[in-house]
Amino acid sequence: MIRVVVTGAAGRMGREVVKAVSRTPGMEVVGAVDPGHPGQDVGLLAGIEALGVTVRGDLAEVLRTSKATVMVDFTTPGAAVANIKTALEYGVRPVVGTTGIAQRDVEEIKAICREKRLGGLIVPNFALGAVLMMHFAGIAARYFPDVEIIELHHPQKLDAPSGTALQTADIVARSRQEKGVGDRTEVEKLDGARGGNLEGVRIHSVRLPGLVAHQEVIFGGLGQTLTIRHDSTSRESFMPGVIMAIKKVMELEQLVYGLDRLIFG
Repeated sequence: MIRVVVTGAAGRMGREVVKAVSRTPGMEVVGAVDPGHPGQDVGLLAGIEALGVTVRGDLAEVLRTSKATVMVDFTTPGAAVANIKTALEYGVRPVVGTTGIAQRDVEEIKAICREKRLGGLIVPNFALGAVLMMHFAGIAARYFPDVEIIELHHPQKLDAPSGTALQTADIVARSRQEKGVGDRTEVEKLDGARGGNLEGVRIHSVRLPGLVAHQEVIFGGLGQTLTIRHDSTSRESFMPGVIMAIKKVMELEQLVYGLDRLIFG
C-alpha cells in the first residue's frame, strides 16, 4: 500500500489528487496539509465521502504520525521547496506538480535525493497528452527550426511562462539542428510584444477566465506551418499522470524532472 500525503490539499489540484488517490487500488490518503483549512475531513473537502483524514497545517507533524511513503505537492514555489526538503528529511518521496521552482532549488533537491538515495519527481505537466505534445515538438524541431510557443492558462496561475512552455522550449532548442529566425534583430514598439526568448524560442503567455491549461507549438516552414496543440479542459486530465508518478517514484533513487523521462527514458 502506497501511503500518500497531499500538500495544498484544499486547492483545486489538491482536491483532485485526494479523489484520484482514494479511488486507486493500492494507494490511500493518510495525510493532508493546508494551512487555510485545518480540522476539516479531506474527503468531504474534496467532495467525496469522509476519509477520516483531518487537514492539518504542519507538514512535519503529519509526516511523523502518518507513516507516509509519498508526498504529492501542489502549492506555491516557495512552499513547495520547503515541503520537498521536509519530506526528504522524513524519508518520504516527493511528487511535485508545483511549477515555478528555481533551477538552483532543483539542483539542491537533486543533491539531497542522491545523498539519501530517495526518488523524487518534479513534473511541469502531468497530462499525458501534454507530455506527448512536447515529445512530438522535439521531433518536429529537427525539420522545422522556426517555432514559437503560445501557452494559455487561467488567471490564477502565478508563474509565466508555464513550466510546460519552458520545458517545451528546452526540448525544441536541444532537438533542432539550427536556430530559427527568432534570433534576428527586431524592434519592439511595445515591450514584450514578441514574448520571452529562451534560446531563440519565443514564448507567449495568455491568462484569461475560462481557460484551464492549453499550449500550442507553431512551426513555420517554406509554404507551410505545423501546429501541435494540447488542451486540458478539466483538472481531471492531470490525474492519470499523477497516479503514474506516485507508482513510479517508488522505484527511483534520484530526482527526475518531467514525466517524459519516465515514459520515453
